[in-house]
Amino acid sequence: MQKLKITEMQRLGTEEYIKSKKLPLTIVLDDVRSMNNVGSIFRTADAFRLEGICLCGITARPPHPDIHKTALGAEESVPWQYYPSTMAAVEDLLCQGYSLCAVEQAHGSISLETFHPEIGKRYALILGNEVKGVRQNVINMCNCCLEIPQFGTKHSLNVSVTAGIVIWQMVAPMLSLLRP
Repeated sequence: MQKLKITEMQRLGTEEYIKSKKLPLTIVLDDVRSMNNVGSIFRTADAFRLEGICLCGITARPPHPDIHKTALGAEESVPWQYYPSTMAAVEDLLCQGYSLCAVEQAHGSISLETFHPEIGKRYALILGNEVKGVRQNVINMCNCCLEIPQFGTKHSLNVSVTAGIVIWQMVAPMLSLLRP
């Protein structure tokens, strides 16, 4: 095996990316404090060509050097919108017909490996604050809570790691929508 060169990867340019078909998945960040986490989530959203990101409350917004450090320009390609509150974002997404999935440890949550998104349905994944998680009033508005099974001593994963895991699980069945 030989590593691919960047010129062999056939990636889209930013303008081409912006015009391209997106997967029906939007990420909602509920008061995410770390700009490095925000940037990392932008980069993951770009990698899987997601519809966009909702930045809510205290979540930092581009342009910012600390977001750019981990986003590496994805903040330029991934559409994003700011909402003063996560509830405002959730209400807007519900009006647009999204199915809302909080990523949270909760009574009645669905273990991530058993969740199968419906092709053609639009989803919004809500990811919470690094300490407090997703707000309860936001969870109350959601169609479900998804939980990543964990077997160690820690109670949670980093929010950008969580985003990567859950996004992959959501988009894997949808990849055929992007392939020619």
